[in-house]
Amino acid sequence: ALDMAAKNGHVRPGITLMHTDRGTQYTSDEYARHAQKLGITRSVGRTGICYDNAWAESFNGTLKNERVHRTEYPTREHARFDITRYVELRYNTRRLHSTLGYRTPNEVEEAWHTANIAA
Repeated sequence: ALDMAAKNGHVRPGITLMHTDRGTQYTSDEYARHAQKLGITRSVGRTGICYDNAWAESFNGTLKNERVHRTEYPTREHARFDITRYVELRYNTRRLHSTLGYRTPNEVEEAWHTANIAA
């Protein structure tokens, strides 16, 4: 996911922040080195606090309801391709989000970059 974000231009070295839970995959030395190489600042939530993970849980619920539970995946590769396509071509570009003022995530990101470049 980090490599895909970097490849698609969504990583701004020294600015991008990746917030995760305390899973071993996110607290490993290998992950830390890779994030540092990409210029991503790491952040982890406190133990036992669910609120900082609410966005991720909401996203996962939406993904499952709108795509995964409506599709049969014959292989993992098919699932990976289909879910990536859904996120990149539907969720981020066309799906309106009430918490974002009924804009898409890509619109919000573009507005943020425009405002911060102008400043």
